[in-house]
Amino acid sequence: MSPRTGRPTNDPKTLSTHIRLSQEDIDRLEYCAEKTGRTKAEIIRQGIKIVYDRLTETE
Repeated sequence: MSPRTGRPTNDPKTLSTHIRLSQEDIDRLEYCAEKTGRTKAEIIRQGIKIVYDRLTETE
């Protein structure tokens, strides 16, 4: 039996980080996740991509 389970992916998420958020930030994150049907991690990744794209488009 294989020790790996789940769907294979071309973009494995092997790293993790820890952040501290205010209750207001948590409420906003949960609202976004609920309204979009995405996970909180996906919302955070999307936010990082938006900021990164804005910063690099002027370079």
